[in-house]
Amino acid sequence: MTFEEAAAIPSAGANAIQNLRGVGTSSPSILLSDKGKIQPRQKVLINGAGGGVGTFAVQIAKSFGAEVTGVDSPHKLDMLRSIGADHVIDYTREDFTRSGQQFDFILDVVASRSIFDYKRALSPNGIFVMVGGSGAAILQAFTLGPLISMTGSKKMGIVMWKPNNQEDLEFLEELYASGKVAPVIDRRYPLSEVPEALRYVGEGLAKGKVVITMR
Repeated sequence: MTFEEAAAIPSAGANAIQNLRGVGTSSPSILLSDKGKIQPRQKVLINGAGGGVGTFAVQIAKSFGAEVTGVDSPHKLDMLRSIGADHVIDYTREDFTRSGQQFDFILDVVASRSIFDYKRALSPNGIFVMVGGSGAAILQAFTLGPLISMTGSKKMGIVMWKPNNQEDLEFLEELYASGKVAPVIDRRYPLSEVPEALRYVGEGLAKGKVVITMR
């Protein structure tokens, strides 16, 4: 892989893996009653699929044999199709929590809704995992997620991300080598333009990753 690809893969890629299958095979750090492992043929929805973590999550879920729906802004939908998403949803036109569809696994990178909205969109034994989002959404996932998980068949919570987990990095390397996963790099900025790069990322415009080159 190139240096730029190597820079783009570890953080976002490992975050995606750990949220889809747990942290390694022997370290169950998911804050749910059951470890959140993705399964073949599951209906998986990724909200915020067009960003750094999301683009890796789409490809990783596909590598596990899942049917993947990606949710993001309209200018990212073609890119999501190009990396394997089976279905795409423009969040500005459709609220997936009120569509009547249910999913076996929901991974939300930009959570902003009530946890009960996500619960409604889960299948009877579905799993909801939050990566990030608003303070209110994160607080609900910490406080109400475990309670919902203990009192019903649906599991909801947050994964405590473990950076630089060797097992996950090796798995990412295998996926890259087999052609199943590749980083989506939107733009490259020289070191002198870091403020502009941060502005671009902060506006939510980036498709996948933004890379800083040392020149």
